[in-house]
Amino acid sequence: MSLKETIKKIWNFLKADTWQSWLVSLVLMILFIKLIFFPSLSLLTGTSLPLLVVESCSMYHAQSFNNWWASHGAWYENQGINKTNFEMYSLKNGLNKGDIVLVTKAINPKSGQVIIYYPNDDATAPHPIIHRIVTENPIGTKGDNNPAQLTRTNNIMKVDETAIPQERIIGKATIKIPYLGWIKLIFFDIAKRINPSMYSSEVGLCKPN
Repeated sequence: MSLKETIKKIWNFLKADTWQSWLVSLVLMILFIKLIFFPSLSLLTGTSLPLLVVESCSMYHAQSFNNWWASHGAWYENQGINKTNFEMYSLKNGLNKGDIVLVTKAINPKSGQVIIYYPNDDATAPHPIIHRIVTENPIGTKGDNNPAQLTRTNNIMKVDETAIPQERIIGKATIKIPYLGWIKLIFFDIAKRINPSMYSSEVGLCKPN
């Protein structure tokens, strides 16, 4: 059998409406995503984690920007960040649980950027943190929806975001795709409902404070 005939036979098999062709197609799609799509995207973005699903509500904005600032702005003003400054920041309206974020290399991280980074060694957080830079020297972050910065003493996972070394930064959030990540998160939320003691993040949609 020639190569052309072999390819045609495989193509006809994949087009057939059978459970075998569906199973093979699914396996091929997973292999393509894992072996070709993600490595290629990682190369293009310059980061080991080019796509990230937002799993918590720490960057959530429940209100319009003006109303959100009225509720949360005092903390930032105490740090020398006024409303005009914040309005110029990327992703100024925050991130919702279930958003997918495109991550690119963070060169010279600056105040206002939303970065993704590994937590400190003694923290028990299972996944990278995605928060906004609020200080540059040292690099410190804060979740838009959190009342203050995380320190080892004010959260059960002992995350400290007040001094993040450059080598822990994976990249910066560039673009968000709203809610598409729920395709993945729905399964984690089921696990949280079954055994909530094993998980620290919220179950279900984000709610206003």
